[in-house]
Amino acid sequence: MAEDDKNPLNNVERLTDIVAEDVEPSSLEVEVQQVEELPSGQVEMEDGSIMIGDVEGMFDEEEGEDNFYSNLAEKIDENELSRLADELTQKFQDDKGTREDWAKSYTDGLELLGFNYTEQTRPFKGASGVTHPLLAESVTQFQAQAIKELLPAGGPVRTQVVGASSPEVNSQAQRVQDFMNYQITNVMEDFTPEMDQML
Repeated sequence: MAEDDKNPLNNVERLTDIVAEDVEPSSLEVEVQQVEELPSGQVEMEDGSIMIGDVEGMFDEEEGEDNFYSNLAEKIDENELSRLADELTQKFQDDKGTREDWAKSYTDGLELLGFNYTEQTRPFKGASGVTHPLLAESVTQFQAQAIKELLPAGGPVRTQVVGASSPEVNSQAQRVQDFMNYQITNVMEDFTPEMDQML
């Protein structure tokens, strides 16, 4: 295959030349006249565009072009509307069911933290239902302090020599500490996020 044949632009130009040779100029003039005359089934809009097709009854005599915004549900068959309604309802129920566990844990957490607003009837109707976020603040402070102590920057493992100490024993304890900290902070990638979630 020649290089010229591989280029799609060359093929388009060649096809255009062939079509132009076969088409008589008189037929082109007839087509232009048909579009300009706007035969039945075509309507020229205010913006200059032309609608082609069966336009009978497309516009209501009273509403004019506002009929474009009419309610489609009034024109769709009842069986089709029922099928669409069932399908949408089923999809909504499926979506709601998949997030049910998340929604329950979210609402239970808000209730435990005292963030739910309830209509107060005691000591009198309309009494203030404001709750202090003491529990939420305590939980946050505990988590912050605990993570700082349990996962310090130097690593969570600290070794202590029990009994008689010597330079060799102290060096061994330091090697164990360094190795364990390396394993926990670098090798065990899930240790830190799981510890944070536990706290």
